[in-house]
Amino acid sequence: MKDLSWIQNNLIAHRGLYSKDQSIPENSIASFKRAMDKGYSIEFDVNVLKDGTVLVFHDYNFNRICNDSRELKDVTYDQCKHLTLFDTDELIPTLSQTLNLVSGQVPLLIELKPHGDVILLCESFMKTMMDYQGVWAVFSFHPKVVSWFKKNYPDVIRGQISEYFKNDKDMNPIAKHLMKTMFFNRFTKPDFISYGIYDMPNKYLNRSMKKGITVISYAARSQQDFDFVKSHYHNTVFEFFEPKI
Repeated sequence: MKDLSWIQNNLIAHRGLYSKDQSIPENSIASFKRAMDKGYSIEFDVNVLKDGTVLVFHDYNFNRICNDSRELKDVTYDQCKHLTLFDTDELIPTLSQTLNLVSGQVPLLIELKPHGDVILLCESFMKTMMDYQGVWAVFSFHPKVVSWFKKNYPDVIRGQISEYFKNDKDMNPIAKHLMKTMFFNRFTKPDFISYGIYDMPNKYLNRSMKKGITVISYAARSQQDFDFVKSHYHNTVFEFFEPKI
């Protein structure tokens, strides 16, 4: 049996315990250390470079975070390892560096963000995770990622991320509907769902709860947000404040 109790109950810091002004940047070693100091579980994002290196990084290019217009899929680790996060001295951590830091001390909720090759990301990710001894789970917006784990590593806890995609002008209406209603879940069988907080509560999640599926959200930015999600569903990741239970 997979143990999802930590996903349901732990305090989980979104992209580490980073600061709103990014003086402690998102998805940085500093934000992870800060979360661990508080005993929080950590959520972070990963993607893969051209050479198969798995980076802890949210965006598909380096523009917003590193002021560099290149895309992750077009560069190797040697070509980007010098980049710093926002206006700090923090370098972009690799997945390996992050695992060495955390070393099983707190559980990890890891979002796979395949902006390029889905299979390359999944395979490179698992190659890195194989020897890791700590508690962890994966989740993704991309049903293909969830499906890949169901097929290749069914024992790994896997989750589907979704929302209503109201602000996504490029997404076609059919794809929006299929994602919003979590149509693909009937095939990918995720162990948990993570849903956008501003699209909660909704009938799709209520249906999932009745089936016994764990439901969490992203991202609470106040105690009020946090309490709202906890009153309807299992849990929420949080940022910019420290929740009281």
